[in-house]
Amino acid sequence: MKVLFLHPNFPAQFRHLATFFGQNSQNTVVYATNRAEGRIAGVNKVVYQKSRTARPETHHYVRPLESAVLEAQAVYRVAQKMKDQGFYPDVVYGHSGWGPTLFMKDIFPQATLLCYFEWFYRAYGSDASFDPSDPLNADDEARIRIKNAPILLDLATCDRGLAPTYWQRSQFPQEFHSKIKVHHDGIDTSYFKPLPNAKLFLPRIKLDLSQAEEIVTYVARGMEPYRGFPQLIETISLLQKKRPQCHFVIVGKDRVAYGKNLPDGKTYKEAMLKKFPLDLSRVHFTDLLPYDEYLQVLQASSVHIYLTRPFVLSWSMLEALATGCLIVASDTAPVTEVIEDNINGLLVNFFSPEQISDRVIEALDNPEQMAAIRQRARETILERYALTKLLPQHLQWVEESASNK
Repeated sequence: MKVLFLHPNFPAQFRHLATFFGQNSQNTVVYATNRAEGRIAGVNKVVYQKSRTARPETHHYVRPLESAVLEAQAVYRVAQKMKDQGFYPDVVYGHSGWGPTLFMKDIFPQATLLCYFEWFYRAYGSDASFDPSDPLNADDEARIRIKNAPILLDLATCDRGLAPTYWQRSQFPQEFHSKIKVHHDGIDTSYFKPLPNAKLFLPRIKLDLSQAEEIVTYVARGMEPYRGFPQLIETISLLQKKRPQCHFVIVGKDRVAYGKNLPDGKTYKEAMLKKFPLDLSRVHFTDLLPYDEYLQVLQASSVHIYLTRPFVLSWSMLEALATGCLIVASDTAPVTEVIEDNINGLLVNFFSPEQISDRVIEALDNPEQMAAIRQRARETILERYALTKLLPQHLQWVEESASNK
């Protein structure tokens, strides 16, 4: 089979699929991306670059669409070169939203076009209207509606689509649900697994918590309201008064990955540490970590905090469950699609640092009771999200999509 993967990042959601297809010498696998770093054996990586960014003078509603068109144009140009060299894919599988898939039906009309549909934007009922302190106005409503333009084009032209959770599929217009299969990418449970009596020692960043008895962890791409970072810092300020021996490890970049930046130019980390001064000798900001160090953080975690608006579910939450972490998580969708309170995790009010703090203390004070919850956390992933189960199903879906076209 000839497969063309499209994603601005690499390897992203297609890591396992691309790896599998690349292992068979009878397949020809190409991955077009704008990220130069990284390699997968058997996969021919093609790096594309947009000719320019969206212009500042473009109407701000339309700027994301302009950016998606520029992305699609860059992908079309590298696809034309592949076509000139005789490459005609059986399947094109790309991530919808950023734009790489927009023109694939034009250049490869005979190929099966599969789209990974991660999110459909809505002004009300999910992430955008979740925080009552940040109300939407008419300008926001219009901007959010237009943001779906490239996604709607993909919904209309793709042969089949896939969404990782039922909650995420539910955000898409009902008339397209029959076109979108719910199927998670899968978690490598042979890698993300518990390590009894694990200690945290990361010499590369000079972090030695091998003697710490209580380690509370948090992982996110950025430090922002979408993933509850302000509530996290306030929670830590409360916990530091009650748990003088507790250390906190925060994995992520000091940036906004989703949502709005602060108008004064400060980062949320700067703003929250000014508002809630912490004993920073017990709070460790690691930045993003390579997989081996990130795994050590999860394995050594006493309690793992995961907070999110009703939005895209983070891989990190499922990886933490697979590692047997005791998770204190927000009682929000799609978390509740996976975690049941007091069964495989502890659920809390996203907006209540007091309740988050209380449940962390509850977890720290009752390790024997929490052992069963940790075990069920891993069992949840083994039963429903294990890569060994989901990858063969995903591969079958790709192959059937190609043959049934």
